[in-house]
Amino acid sequence: SPDDARALFDRRRQAWLHEDVDGYLDCWVDDLVLETPGGIVRGRAAYENTVRGSLRWARPARFEVHHLAATGDVVLADWTITVERRADGEAISWRGMSVCELSAGRIVWWREYYQDPAALAGAARR
Repeated sequence: SPDDARALFDRRRQAWLHEDVDGYLDCWVDDLVLETPGGIVRGRAAYENTVRGSLRWARPARFEVHHLAATGDVVLADWTITVERRADGEAISWRGMSVCELSAGRIVWWREYYQDPAALAGAARR
């Protein structure tokens, strides 16, 4: 239901903001598939490496969900994420959209799209 989707998204958002890797990963199935402009991640172990690497690079600052729509087991979301790069404290924000499938209260697959993936990749390299 839309309420279930909102609850899961909020649980995921809160875990990420609090750098709770275990709580964050608990929102996903073990054999997850994540597709981003940067590539595809398959499986929870590989995703854990990605999440931990991201947290080493930057501290989560904000995660705003602007719109959320659910139909059946598919959820569409429009969001903005802001992090502070640990090396110099610079704030980096990006707006994106995602589509995912939920099953039994967990994310099965996730696809996301950014406004400017090249700019985000450049900020990550600095």
